[in-house]
Amino acid sequence: MSNKITAAITSVAGYVPEDKLTNFDLEKMVDTNDEWIRTRTGVEERRILKGDGLATSDMVVPAVRSLCEKRGISPEDIDCLIVGTVTPDMVFPSTANIACDKLGAKNAWGFDLAAACSGFLYSLTVGASLIESGRYKKVVVCGADKMSAIVDYQDRATCIIFGDGAGAVLLEPNTDGYGVLDSILRSDGSGANYLHMKAGGSKKPASVETVMAREHFAYQEGQAVFKFAVKGMADVSAELLEKNNLTGDDIAWLVPHQANLRIIDATANRMGLTKEKVMINIQKYGNTTAGTIPLCLWEWEDKLKKGDNVVLSAFGGGFTWGATLIKWGY
Repeated sequence: MSNKITAAITSVAGYVPEDKLTNFDLEKMVDTNDEWIRTRTGVEERRILKGDGLATSDMVVPAVRSLCEKRGISPEDIDCLIVGTVTPDMVFPSTANIACDKLGAKNAWGFDLAAACSGFLYSLTVGASLIESGRYKKVVVCGADKMSAIVDYQDRATCIIFGDGAGAVLLEPNTDGYGVLDSILRSDGSGANYLHMKAGGSKKPASVETVMAREHFAYQEGQAVFKFAVKGMADVSAELLEKNNLTGDDIAWLVPHQANLRIIDATANRMGLTKEKVMINIQKYGNTTAGTIPLCLWEWEDKLKKGDNVVLSAFGGGFTWGATLIKWGY
C-alpha cells in the first residue's frame, strides 16, 4: 500500500486479581441486592486486588509481561510504556516508572495519563502518535486501575460498579494500513462537578478533616453522569463512522467501555450494531475504569480477524470521551 506508518496492535494481554466480590457479598455490606444491581448496571461480580502494599503497578506488570511473552520480545525491547490510570501507586513517581523497574524494561521511558474511564483511549492515541512519528518501534499502552483503593464501600451508589484490573496492547509500525486509523477525542471540564475525587490533590490536600469526611473516595452523581455518557459515547461513535464513510455493517466489533449495560446498548443502537458484535464482560469484572477496553480485547482476541474494523468507545469522569477506529492487524 503506502509508506505511511500506522500503529498496529501486535499483541494484547490482561490481568485481573483472583479475589471476587459478588453482588451477594455486597448485600452483606450495604443496603442493596443482586437483582437491583444486575438490572441497573449489568454487574454480577468484580475482581479486587488484595494484599499488603499491592498497587496498580502490580496489575500492569503481569499484563505487560504476558504481552511480551506472546510477542516473543523482552521487556528490554520496549521503547515507551504509557499507563492510563486514575489510581496511580503514588502521586509520583509515575506508575509507568515503577512498572518499568519491576519489569526490567531498562530502555523504556514512560508516563501515566489521567483521563478516568477514557484513559486507555487517550493513551492509545498518544502511543499511536509516537509510532507514527517514526521515532519509536515498540510502544506499550496499558489501561489499569485499582478502583477498590478509592471506592467507598459504605456508598451503595458507587461501590457496586467498580472493580480492579489491567489490560495492555503493544503498538508497532505498520505500512500495510493496519492499526489505529482514526480517533475522535473530546473533553469537557465542566463535568468535574458530577464525577470526581474531592480531596487528595493540590486543591484539597489530605488532612485529618478530609479523611474524616470520607473525601478520598470517588464521588459520582449517577443520573447526571448517565445522561451525559449515553449521549457522549453514542454521538462520538456515530460521528466516527460517518467521518470514515462506514456503517454498522462495516464494523466487526464494538469495544465499549464497561460502565453500564444501558450505555453500551445505546451506543450499539446508534451505530446500527446487533448485540452479537458488541464485546461485553461487565458482568464478570464491573467497571475497571481505564482497564475495561483492553480487557475486552484480551478476552476476545481469538475472535478478532485480520482486517476487522473495530471501534473502541469510552466515556469517563472529567468529562472525557471518545471513539477510535482500528483495522485489526493479525
